[in-house]
Amino acid sequence: MKTKPKVAVIGSGYWGKNLVRNFRELGALQLICDKNEHTLSLFKDQYPEVDVCMAYSDVLNRDDIQGVVIATPAETHYFLAKEAILAGKNVYVEKPLVLDEKEGEELITLAKKHNRVLMVGHLLQYHPAFIRLKELVKGGELGRINYIYSNRLNLGKIRREENVFWSFAPHDISMILTLAGEFPDKVSATGGCYLHQTIADVTTTHLEFSSGLKAHIFVSWLHPFKEQKLVVVGDKKMAVFDDMKPWKEKLLVYSHEIHWDGNIPVPVKAKADCIEIIQSEPLKNECQHFLDVVSGNVVPLTNGDEGLSVLKVLSAASLSGSENKAVRLGNL
Repeated sequence: MKTKPKVAVIGSGYWGKNLVRNFRELGALQLICDKNEHTLSLFKDQYPEVDVCMAYSDVLNRDDIQGVVIATPAETHYFLAKEAILAGKNVYVEKPLVLDEKEGEELITLAKKHNRVLMVGHLLQYHPAFIRLKELVKGGELGRINYIYSNRLNLGKIRREENVFWSFAPHDISMILTLAGEFPDKVSATGGCYLHQTIADVTTTHLEFSSGLKAHIFVSWLHPFKEQKLVVVGDKKMAVFDDMKPWKEKLLVYSHEIHWDGNIPVPVKAKADCIEIIQSEPLKNECQHFLDVVSGNVVPLTNGDEGLSVLKVLSAASLSGSENKAVRLGNL
């Protein structure tokens, strides 16, 4: 029987601490690397069996570490992932993959050359409700998909190293691209900077696809309440994935119909059907998936190529917002 891969988590702060907890519960956490000595001291008291270090080189020199889990600021992802791959490690990097498309392409090529895993942390791909929604869409339950919209709104966490779109929207882009099954032709975005002159706090982004499908993403960290909602409208049924609802209500399907009275469309509303899903923590599912991939049991669901597709949409939206015009993806 194969032994479980051992991982090191790089960056154990705001989000990294959740990765630390999950990999530890899965019996795979060997090492925590962080620049904050006090943070490491607290983890050492909590998990005395886990090693800690402050130098990244100490991680890369360890033969007992098969996977490196990167949860540091986005601008560090490229260097840390590249060094890990060159050191023979498999890599899980939190979203976004990197900030530059060429760097993303280089990491993908490098991982393939060295036969190493490159996986991106697009968390909602591992959410039971989204997995079930994806099955409904792929199975034709909703019919032809006409449009998709996503709201990811909250008051904070406000960042200074990236705008709200780069911070919040990668999850939504990942889900929309998966459900669409195609890459958008055109992206247009607008935003508002209210707390800082050059960092957007609110953005609205529109995606247009060659099939006729349209999608939009609204993100804000200046919102009076928290909302995380994805709506998928098909010509047969409509589905709502609302992550703020209790588990039994997270995924609803509406069998609304449009009847025609002469040339006048008349909506006929139906009650929502609660879709049964198996409750489980998405992040733990994602962490287990990485371990399974490293063990050679499965192919990564959110690999480097998927991360690069999301990055291209992020870049196009940024260009659109800065130049105040629509951007065709073929021109990037």
